[in-house]
Amino acid sequence: MKIDLPEKLYYSIGEVAKAFNVNTSLIRYWEQEFLILRPKKNKKGNRYFTPEDIKNLKIIYHLVKEKGYTLDGAKLAVTTNAKLSDTVSMIERLEFVKAELTKLKDNLTEEN
Repeated sequence: MKIDLPEKLYYSIGEVAKAFNVNTSLIRYWEQEFLILRPKKNKKGNRYFTPEDIKNLKIIYHLVKEKGYTLDGAKLAVTTNAKLSDTVSMIERLEFVKAELTKLKDNLTEEN
C-alpha cells in the first residue's frame, strides 16, 4: 500500500480518496464507524484530514482491504492492538525495500 500524498497540514477528502484508490463515500463511512478518525470540518462541512488521520486511515485500510477483516474485527483490532501502527509502518518500509530491490534486479538483467 503506497500512499502518495505531499507533506501538508490538511488533506481534502478527495485527495485522501484518490491516494487510497477508494470512493469518498467509503472514507465518510469509515469516519462514522471508527472513532479514531475525526477529520476537521469547516463551516461548510468540508472534511480536512491531518497526517494523524492519514496514519489511522492506513491502519484501517490495511485491516479491511488487505487483511480482509470485517468492520467489527477491524474496530476491535484498532482498539486493542497498540502495536498496529508499528506493523503498518513496517509493512510500508518492507514494500519500499522490495520495490528498490526489484529495480536493481531489473537494471542488472538489462545490462546482461
